[in-house]
Amino acid sequence: MGVATVDRVLNERPNVREATIECVLAAAERIGYPTGKLEAIRLDAARPMVRFGFVLHKHAQEFYRNFAHALECAVAARTDIRGRCDVRFAASQAPSDFSSELTSVAATSDILATSAINHPTLSETIRALQDEGKPVFSLLNDAASGVQQSYVGLDNVKVGRIAGWMIATQMREAGKVAVFIGGNRWHGHILRETGLRSYLRDHAPQLELLDAVVNLETRQVTYEATLDLLDRHSDLRGIYVAGGGMEGAIAALREMRPPGKVALVVNELTNESRDALADRYVSLVIATPLDQLCRDLVASMIELARGGPSETSGQHYLIPQLFVPESL
Repeated sequence: MGVATVDRVLNERPNVREATIECVLAAAERIGYPTGKLEAIRLDAARPMVRFGFVLHKHAQEFYRNFAHALECAVAARTDIRGRCDVRFAASQAPSDFSSELTSVAATSDILATSAINHPTLSETIRALQDEGKPVFSLLNDAASGVQQSYVGLDNVKVGRIAGWMIATQMREAGKVAVFIGGNRWHGHILRETGLRSYLRDHAPQLELLDAVVNLETRQVTYEATLDLLDRHSDLRGIYVAGGGMEGAIAALREMRPPGKVALVVNELTNESRDALADRYVSLVIATPLDQLCRDLVASMIELARGGPSETSGQHYLIPQLFVPESL
């Protein structure tokens, strides 16, 4: 047995067989290695190893950095397994980048989850991973529906209807409402737009929903598009940013309108959206309960990795958290 193997066991590194671990520990006991340390290693080795792989996007956005931290904490909190957590970020929203990152992380993971977009290339990648025994969960956006293992996130139609309710409640006068989506491959954003439209049609026919604006989830595109909307529509009553890029809408409203003149609804509570709520430029933040999502996700992933239920295309909906200025 080599020195490297002994080092791996005593420093609790992964990928060592149980029989090898026991052999090293027995030898260490014979030469007087600290008993307490050996017992801790033995107990740890008795727990099954589960290697988690996660692929998110937009590392520059605070929400996704918070998401990555919550995933790491959820894995670390489990005492029934030895969890290894590998969180990666796709270089861009291109399907090829998500596909490449998923394939890469799968090489060192037992089970995966991703916030990927909807695209045939990604569906094929996820199907191939599933066939290889590497289940894939979709997060926030129901990517590869019918192919992936399960969706974990919000009911996006309901989220859109909540946004419509807030705008219609705050703005009684007739006028226009704008909606921003990240792109036409984000089915979650399209479902939110659908929910918004259905609510306004049912309960606020005096508000006209304009065609969706694609903002690529970027601050600058959203900023410039919001300035243009404010310039062209003096009767703009509400804006809903269905995905990322809310910082641009907030900045444009701060420049062009007093607080409360336009009802702005955004997703996810960050430092910037919290400040805008406090200043009443944002009327409502619809937030994903990240801690709960990550706990539920990790629990499902562990159950599946250890031979539990394997129903395909399930949906696990969480209740959104709603924040208004008076919540702060």
